[in-house]
Amino acid sequence: MAAAASAPVRTAGPLVLASASPRRRALLRQIGIEPAHVDPAAIDETPHPRERPADYARRIARAKADAVAPRHPGAFVLAADTVVAVGRRILPKPDDRATARRCLELLSGRRHRVLGGVVVCAPDGRRAERLVTTVVAVKRLDAIELERYLASGEWRGKAGGYAIQGRAAAFIPWINGSYPNVVGLPLVETVALLNGLGWVWPAANVPGEAYTTPLTTCRGDC
Repeated sequence: MAAAASAPVRTAGPLVLASASPRRRALLRQIGIEPAHVDPAAIDETPHPRERPADYARRIARAKADAVAPRHPGAFVLAADTVVAVGRRILPKPDDRATARRCLELLSGRRHRVLGGVVVCAPDGRRAERLVTTVVAVKRLDAIELERYLASGEWRGKAGGYAIQGRAAAFIPWINGSYPNVVGLPLVETVALLNGLGWVWPAANVPGEAYTTPLTTCRGDC
C-alpha cells in the first residue's frame, strides 16, 4: 500500500499582497483573508516582442513576486497578473479613451481569454505558481452601448478595457472557467497555493472570520 502524502508544514507568517489592485483585495476579503501588508511592485510591464500571453502572465507575476519578497522576510508574498488576450495579441490596460475604444471594438462579438498568473512565495524561499485561463464571450456592442461605456470611465486601468464586475457585466453572456480570475484573482487556485506552502489561515481557520491585523500599505519598505 502506498504511503499517504504528508501534509504541508504549517507556518505562521503575515500575508503580503504584491499589488495595489483594490479588486484583488476585495476578492481576498470575500473569502475571509485580509493581507497584513499591501506592497505594490514597481516593475516594467511592457510585453516582449512576440511574447505569448501565457508566458507574459507568468513572467509578470514572477517579476512582482521577485521584487516584493526580499522586502518582507518571514512573510508569505502573493503576486498576480491578469492578461486579456485575443489569439496571441495581448490587450493593454487603457489609460485613454481611444485605446479603450480599440480594445472594446476588438472584443465585441467574439470570445477572448483571460489569463491569470499567480505566484506565492513562502518565508523559507519555496514558491508555487499557477496559470489560470478563463474564456469570456462578449456580445456584439452597438454604437450607443460602446459610447455609454466609454463615458463611464470604468475601463480605465482595466486589462482589456472592461470590468466584468461592473457595467461590462451587461456585455458578457457567457464565460467558461473562473469568474474571479476575470475580476483579478483566481480564488480556488490561490487558496490551493497558500495551503500547499503551509500558510496558516487567519482567525484559527474559522470560516467567514477575517484577519484583523491592521493593514499596512508599503511604499518600498515595510
